[in-house]
Amino acid sequence: MSSARKPDKSKAAKGADARSGEATDAPAWAQGLKQLYDSVVDEPLPDSFKNLLDAFDDGTGPGDDAGTGKPD
Repeated sequence: MSSARKPDKSKAAKGADARSGEATDAPAWAQGLKQLYDSVVDEPLPDSFKNLLDAFDDGTGPGDDAGTGKPD
Protein backbone atom coordinates (compact mmCIF):
# COMPACT_ATOMS: atom_id res chain seq x y z
CA MET A 1 0.00 0.00 0.00
CA SER A 2 2.00 2.89 -1.25
CA SER A 3 -0.92 5.28 -1.59
CA ALA A 4 0.43 7.55 1.14
CA ARG A 5 1.77 10.70 -0.44
CA LYS A 6 4.99 12.29 0.68
CA PRO A 7 4.83 16.03 1.35
CA ASP A 8 6.17 18.17 -1.47
CA LYS A 9 9.33 19.72 -0.04
CA SER A 10 9.34 22.59 -2.54
CA LYS A 11 5.88 23.71 -1.38
CA ALA A 12 6.91 23.43 2.25
CA ALA A 13 10.01 25.52 1.58
CA LYS A 14 7.94 28.22 -0.12
CA GLY A 15 5.62 28.39 2.86
CA ALA A 16 8.55 28.71 5.24
CA ASP A 17 10.02 31.52 3.11
CA ALA A 18 6.71 33.37 3.11
CA ARG A 19 6.45 33.11 6.87
CA SER A 20 10.00 34.35 7.36
CA GLY A 21 9.29 37.46 5.28
CA GLU A 22 11.32 36.46 2.24
CA ALA A 23 9.63 37.16 -1.08
CA THR A 24 9.70 34.16 -3.38
CA ASP A 25 7.80 33.76 -6.61
CA ALA A 26 5.68 36.90 -6.19
CA PRO A 27 2.58 37.06 -8.38
CA ALA A 28 3.00 38.74 -11.75
CA TRP A 29 0.97 41.80 -10.70
CA ALA A 30 2.97 42.44 -7.50
CA GLN A 31 5.87 44.25 -9.18
CA GLY A 32 3.52 46.56 -11.09
CA LEU A 33 1.60 47.35 -7.91
CA LYS A 34 4.84 48.13 -6.07
CA GLN A 35 5.96 50.46 -8.89
CA LEU A 36 2.59 52.26 -8.82
CA TYR A 37 2.75 52.66 -5.04
CA ASP A 38 6.33 53.97 -5.20
CA SER A 39 5.41 56.50 -7.90
CA VAL A 40 2.53 57.85 -5.79
CA VAL A 41 4.72 58.09 -2.69
CA ASP A 42 7.37 59.98 -4.67
CA GLU A 43 4.90 62.54 -6.09
CA PRO A 44 5.44 66.07 -4.83
CA LEU A 45 2.83 67.60 -2.55
CA PRO A 46 0.56 70.05 -4.43
CA ASP A 47 1.08 73.74 -3.54
CA SER A 48 -2.55 74.13 -2.48
CA PHE A 49 -2.14 71.30 0.02
CA LYS A 50 1.14 72.74 1.33
CA ASN A 51 -0.58 76.11 1.79
CA LEU A 52 -3.44 74.48 3.68
CA LEU A 53 -1.04 72.64 6.00
CA ASP A 54 0.93 75.85 6.58
CA ALA A 55 -2.30 77.69 7.41
CA PHE A 56 -3.18 75.03 9.98
CA ASP A 57 0.31 75.25 11.48
CA ASP A 58 -0.06 79.05 11.76
CA GLY A 59 -3.50 78.72 13.28
CA THR A 60 -5.07 80.79 10.51
CA GLY A 61 -6.48 77.95 8.45
CA PRO A 62 -10.11 77.23 7.75
CA GLY A 63 -11.88 75.75 10.73
CA ASP A 64 -9.57 77.19 13.41
CA ASP A 65 -12.11 76.42 16.09
CA ALA A 66 -13.40 73.19 14.58
CA GLY A 67 -13.06 70.59 17.30
CA THR A 68 -10.43 72.47 19.27
CA GLY A 69 -12.65 74.45 21.60
CA LYS A 70 -10.80 77.63 20.69
CA PRO A 71 -12.88 80.76 20.13
CA ASP A 72 -12.84 82.39 16.68
